Amino acid sequence: MRLLWPTIQDWFSALYIILPTYCTNGAPVVFGGGRPIDLGRNFVDGERIFGDHKTFRGFFSGLIVGGVVGVVCSYIFSKNLLTIAMSASLGALLGDLAGAFVKRRMKIKPGDPLPIVDQLDFVVGALILVSLFSTVSLPVALILLLVTPPIHFLTNVAAYSLGLKEHYW
Repeated sequence: MRLLWPTIQDWFSALYIILPTYCTNGAPVVFGGGRPIDLGRNFVDGERIFGDHKTFRGFFSGLIVGGVVGVVCSYIFSKNLLTIAMSASLGALLGDLAGAFVKRRMKIKPGDPLPIVDQLDFVVGALILVSLFSTVSLPVALILLLVTPPIHFLTNVAAYSLGLKEHYW
């Protein structure tokens, strides 16, 4: 039986998922804005479905960036990774929307923190969609889930320092 200790192949497999996922998640911060995906509508609880921070421009910019990263990774690693990149990108965006949906149900304002959900919703979404097209081993999933929170925090601090985000979280 294989131990949970990750191999070098596990790290490369995680990298194939991490690169498009992280780039997709960051793209709306840079390219987002505009019309909200929920079109300003409320859910049955009277709260917004997703809020003003989840926009069509942000969503589609994330998909485009994820696709470009997939093409670049396919070229670098000489392996067709576009399906993984696109499923990771779409999963990241859907996971982020799910996190926003949960936050609105909890009456947490857009941009306000919900620890763990904020750091992992997009990665969990990516893992779910990627697993529909490719086998994701437990060590690969653990790598993604363990390295993401500190990387997420550091990239948010950097985006805040550059004036791209209102909050450092």
